[in-house]
Amino acid sequence: MKSDRIKIPPGFWSGLQQSGISPDDVARAAQLPLTMIAEPAVVTAAQYFRIWQAYSDLVGDIAIGIIKLVTVFETTQYPPTVLATYHARNYRDALTRMARYKQLCPPESLRITEEGDHCTIELEWIRSEQPVPPVLVGTTLAFLLELGRRGTGQTLTARSVEFSHPMGDVKALETFFGCPIRVSAPHNRLTLHRRDLDRPFISYNKELLEILTPVLDRTLDEHCSRSIPEMVKWILKRSLTGGQLDIRAVASELGMSDRTLQRRLTDEGTTFKQLLTQARHEQAREYLADPKLDIKEVAFLIGYEDQNSFYRAFRLWEGDTPSNWRSEYLEKNPPS
Repeated sequence: MKSDRIKIPPGFWSGLQQSGISPDDVARAAQLPLTMIAEPAVVTAAQYFRIWQAYSDLVGDIAIGIIKLVTVFETTQYPPTVLATYHARNYRDALTRMARYKQLCPPESLRITEEGDHCTIELEWIRSEQPVPPVLVGTTLAFLLELGRRGTGQTLTARSVEFSHPMGDVKALETFFGCPIRVSAPHNRLTLHRRDLDRPFISYNKELLEILTPVLDRTLDEHCSRSIPEMVKWILKRSLTGGQLDIRAVASELGMSDRTLQRRLTDEGTTFKQLLTQARHEQAREYLADPKLDIKEVAFLIGYEDQNSFYRAFRLWEGDTPSNWRSEYLEKNPPS
């Protein structure tokens, strides 16, 4: 089950900087706070797409933006999900891992098909009202080839590449991929030479994979085994401050209609309103356990515009005021 909460790896901003584009300019153009550059950020699919569109606009040409970012991005900046592909046994293992761990990193998923002498990788996207920026599509496919090149240490080429949108300087892309590029195609698709999949990775690191794989697999299993109410609550907890708390917005993130979501929740014996209350209650307890946050801030963080409404709600949940609850909690669990 895919949510549209997307983690931005810190290395992304370093990559922008190395490609000659100011991360601050990108954040401003995307209408997002500059603070997200310095600390790990979680954004919605719409915000994520705005970041990529801002980068594309600042670079000027889609193709140049793709090539610059993919080639300057340092392997030391890869997040754990990508490190597990870079240190895979061979190119096939890397692509298989990439498709598997993409489930942890919306908004895209990969469908890999091997047939005859070629391997096709097709990109699929979560439903979003905002169109996917072509520069993101191109970068995703270009990175899959770059991964093979870095892993094998060889200048691999693709058999063919298809994009559903115009991609700027197509000649530059053809030079990068080493094959013909088709635009305005029905799919976004990278086709590789199947023989390349068996090429061993010089970056293979068995010891590191033995550490990374169980952790990523466990995270993935937890992610995929969540029930619908758990997923709804998970999304709500991350949306409390942003104000996107209606069932339609949450249903859209889960890729279903609000009516379908309502029916699924009824089948599970709960309602959207109950889950929202639970999400607020659980987050309130979590925030109040942190003595660095003042109570007014906690009220804001769980979506209350004024402190009095929060006080009334909290008394209903806990039979006590937030300040009393905090004092008792910190007495039993003193900060270390």
